Amino acid sequence: MTEIASPHISQPRILVLGVQPGTPPFRIMEIDGVVVGSARAVTDVLETAAAFGITVHDLDDPDVIRWVGGDKFTWRHH
Repeated sequence: MTEIASPHISQPRILVLGVQPGTPPFRIMEIDGVVVGSARAVTDVLETAAAFGITVHDLDDPDVIRWVGGDKFTWRHH
């Protein structure tokens, strides 16, 4: 048998963690497992990724970016 019994779990280069309380609220951002800063909007995520040489074509692609504690539209602390 050549197939793997477990499904493939991708490890995206970009990880955007849950919303943190603040004025304004923010999300911590990791690239390649290293905390690189915070984001207050999707544009911050795209700009930070570009600064690290990563072009994001699809914000919903789990092979590129993982959103923890919400999606690309979640920017308020609940």
